[in-house]
This record gives sequence, C-alpha cells and structure tokens, in this order.
Amino acid sequence: MTKTVTDKFGRPIRDLRISVTDKCNFRCRYCMPKEIFGDDFQFMGREQLLNFDEIERISKIYASLGVKKLRITGGEPLLRRDLDQLIARLNKIEGIEDIGLTTNGLLLKKHGQKLYEAGLRRLNISLDAMDDELFGSINDRGITTSQILEQIDYGLSLGFQIKVNMVVQKGLNEHEILPMARYFKERPITLRFIEFMDVGNDNGWNFDKVVSKKEILEILETEFKLSPLDPAYYGEVAKVYKHDDAESYLGFITSVSESFCSTCTRARLSSDGKFYGCLFAVDGFDIKKLMREGISDEELTDVVTGVWEKRDDRYSEIRHEISEERRNARKKINMSYIGG
Repeated sequence: MTKTVTDKFGRPIRDLRISVTDKCNFRCRYCMPKEIFGDDFQFMGREQLLNFDEIERISKIYASLGVKKLRITGGEPLLRRDLDQLIARLNKIEGIEDIGLTTNGLLLKKHGQKLYEAGLRRLNISLDAMDDELFGSINDRGITTSQILEQIDYGLSLGFQIKVNMVVQKGLNEHEILPMARYFKERPITLRFIEFMDVGNDNGWNFDKVVSKKEILEILETEFKLSPLDPAYYGEVAKVYKHDDAESYLGFITSVSESFCSTCTRARLSSDGKFYGCLFAVDGFDIKKLMREGISDEELTDVVTGVWEKRDDRYSEIRHEISEERRNARKKINMSYIGG
C-alpha cells in the first residue's frame, strides 16, 4: 500500500534518482574537469558503492512512499558492471511505472541490447555541440559528435525513447543551439537545453556564463516557429515547446532563470548510498550505513519518511539572494557523485 508523504513545503515524493557509480569516461569541464579528476583520482571502491540488493531494497521502500519513476545516473552509469541485471530487478518493483537512464552514450552499442531486454525504455543522452572539434574539447577526451550520433541512431533502432541534453554556456557553445535544433528537429528525439548550473565546486560557474531560457528561445525563434505546451504532470522539470511544422519537441531546464523548486518531487541517492533532497545540497543522510547495520524494512521506511518530511531544500529559488562570496563558500556536492 502506498502512502502519501510530503516535505515541509507540501511536495510529494515521486521520483528517485540513483547514482550507480562516480566514475566517468568523459572529463566535461562543467562536471568533472581533468584538473580535479585526473588519472590518479581515487574513485570509490566496490564496497563503498550500494550493491544491487541494497538498491533494490531502498527502491521498494521509496515506491511504497509514492515514488513512481526511477532514473539511473552516475558518473557514467554504463560503466557499472551488469547494469542490465539491476534494471531487470527494478522493473519488477510494484508501483514503479517508469525507469530512465542518463548517459553520455559512448557505450550504448556495447550495452544497449541487454538494457532494452531488461526493460529499460528511456534514455537521456548528453551532447553539447554538433561540431566535432568543439564537442571533443568540451568532453576533454576527443570524443566526436559523430561517435555519439552513431550511438543515438543505434538506440533508436532498438526502440528506445531518447532525449538529448545540451548544457549551454556563454562564450563556449551558444552558437551551436541552431545547428543542434536543426538536426534533431528531423528526428523523433526531444532536444533539451540546460542552463549552466553551479553544481559542485569545481566547474568555474558564475552568472556571466549562463545562457538563459529567454536568450535561447530568442535564438531559436529566429529560425523556428515554436508553441509552448502545458506541463504533462505535476513536477515536470522541463518547459516543453513543439515545432509548429514538425512532430518534434524542444525542452528547457531552467534551474537558474526560472526555478522549479516549488514542485520538485525528486529524491537522490548518491553512489555510496546517501540521500540528498536537492541537486545543490551540502549534506547527505547515510542510508547505506543503516542498511548495513541491519535495520528492518519497517524501521527504514520510518526513517526515510522522516527525512523526506524534514526536507526544505529550495536553493534555486534563493540563489539570487545569496552573495557571490557565500555561494563560493557553500560546499555543494559534485554532479559526478550524485548524478544530474
């Protein structure tokens, strides 16, 4: 039986994002800059990560509290061994209606078939430019756009529903907005523009590097006719527009310019099993420790309920009220640790 659980602002819990690894094969500067995450960087060992039994167990508990959607993230989740086995287990949980996965897409040909057979149907794939050289410099591994487009076409051939996420940064890739929109307009893929966010402490973020939704839309409307759509459900993050002359869509993730904190229904589990109520959180609650100490399901359900009921995160709503000095001093968790 599912019970309704809400936080201090009356927000229900509907989505659980699970990071399955802190490792990634890219070194994107807005997430895992090479200067910080070099060849000698110590990622988590196997024992530090939540194992599949633990992930399944906590997912069942969250489902009993109202979670309907799971998203598997990283790092790069396709680096987690036997991920298809986890998907198959999560797909059988009562109450879970949707499972998605966020990936850079590079390993999709290697793992896509098994993931689809396990029940995964939705992919969010990161791609920040159509220009090969520019994209190779952004991911700092020399991976080309054409390599990722090939993986995307493969994913479509398997039957995956695919969204492509583009992080837009002023002075870096805003000139790629129109080429990206042209390419994906002709395909059954939703392209989503993500405002550059101050996640973690290592990506050199400041307001001057943000290209807002308003600015992106103005660029798009020089070439395309777009119509806004109403939210498809409570807590939908993306603001979605449809091409008037095509059966394709564009989305905007507006964490900086148009906060969506007031309807945020997302809980997050880090790679090592800590709960975070916000992508911009500072401290996590250690669920893995409790599970490994032998807590019962009933006790764990009570604990998880209490943690959500105390949740009062709304960083994006107050970001503009915080001084630059205070923002820089705030030790937020890195996206590679918690997922997007």
